[in-house]
Formats: sequence, C-alpha cells, structure tokens
Amino acid sequence: MNDQCALVLFSGGQDSATCLAWALDRYPHVETVGFAYGQRHAVELDCRAPIRSALAANWPGRLGADHTLDLSATLAGLGATALTSDTAIAMTDEGLPNTFVPGRNLLFLTCAAALAYRRGLRRIVAGMCETDYSGYPDCRDDTIKAMQLALNLGMQRRFVLETPLMWRDKAATWELAAALGGEALVELIRVETHSCYLGDRTRLHDWGYGCDSCPACALRAAGWRRWRAGTGSGSIGAASPAGESA
Repeated sequence: MNDQCALVLFSGGQDSATCLAWALDRYPHVETVGFAYGQRHAVELDCRAPIRSALAANWPGRLGADHTLDLSATLAGLGATALTSDTAIAMTDEGLPNTFVPGRNLLFLTCAAALAYRRGLRRIVAGMCETDYSGYPDCRDDTIKAMQLALNLGMQRRFVLETPLMWRDKAATWELAAALGGEALVELIRVETHSCYLGDRTRLHDWGYGCDSCPACALRAAGWRRWRAGTGSGSIGAASPAGESA
C-alpha cells in the first residue's frame, strides 16, 4: 500500500471537485471513484469527465484511473428520499431534511475502502463537512473518525480518511479553490460542477448552475456571495484528516 497514493470520492459537485484539486496538489498519484445510486441529480455524473480532464491538465501526470460503482439497487431499494425520488424537499419528524439518504456516506466510504484495498491506495479523500451542511449525521467528523477505525479493523489496513472541507464553510471552500488554482479553477468549479438537488442545469447563476431554491443551491450561492464580498468566515488553514494514528 502506497502512502502517497490517494482515492478521491468524486461526485461531480463543487465540494468533491475541490477535494480532487486538493489531492492532486499533494499526491503524485490520485484515482477517483463516483457512485450511481439512483440520485435525482444524476446529471452530476456527466460533469465528472470534463472536470477530470481539466484538472489532469493542471496537474500533469498525477491523475490516474476513474471508477464508477452502481449502488442504485442498494440505496434506492432501501426506500425513497427526496434525493432519490420526485418528492418535495422538507424536514422530517426527526429534524433532518428528507434529502438525507440513510447510510449513503457510510456505504460510499466502505466501497471506496474496498476499492482502495484492491488498488493499493492508502489515502481516501472525501468532501464531508459539518460547518456548512444540512445536518446529515454521516457528514460529521466523529462519524468519519469512527469509519476510519472500523475500516482499518475490518480490512486490516491503515487507511487515512481525509476530509479537507470538514471545518470550512462554503465561502472558505471557494477560497480554497482559488488558493489551489486561481480564478481558472474557480471558474471551472463554478460552471462545470453540479450541486443542485433537483438536477437543474438550465440556468447559470453567478455561483453556477441550479434551481436557486433547493438547500444545496442556497448553500452554494450564499457561500459564493460571502466569498466574493470578502467576508467568508471559514478557516483557510491546513486540512484536518481523520487521524494519522488511528
């Protein structure tokens, strides 16, 4: 297992594209994995190839293979949510938005670790964040730390789960992209990535494509405006991995 090789969970969205740039800036060999899970915004998967091509040109020789895993029968089969069916987005009785897909990120990390095991990749990079997020419990830092421990015990490996955005809000995520690749990378992420839960790519706003009404669009737009106004509150310091010693 090579300590300097990474696997990035890459959906085609703003956060995962920023994480991919972050990994390419640090590691000599980076692979990507995307997941088809019956998501309502499956258009995000179409965004992956153009973004990969652009980033490969920015960091020549570093971007390796891409992998796509189909989990649609698993996640969609466990029950519909507003992210996997044509359902109005609302809060549930549990206080979570109904865009929460139970077990999604846990399954993603498990499958990514199994792939990393086969590919000899030690570092697994993902865009989970608990600074600007919708309250999803599987995005929390404690969850990622627990998953790292479970994966290392269950697969007898020393994976390191890295979450560069964990303590960054959306304004700071835009700032990180600017620090990594300047305005060119910001523009790539603005125009080519997709975050809108409804899959709307018919309207281009100053912050990117989207419906401008779903929670994902609201977070992305608000972060863009804070960053452009120079009032982003997120830290632009070093990323916080789940723990080298776990």
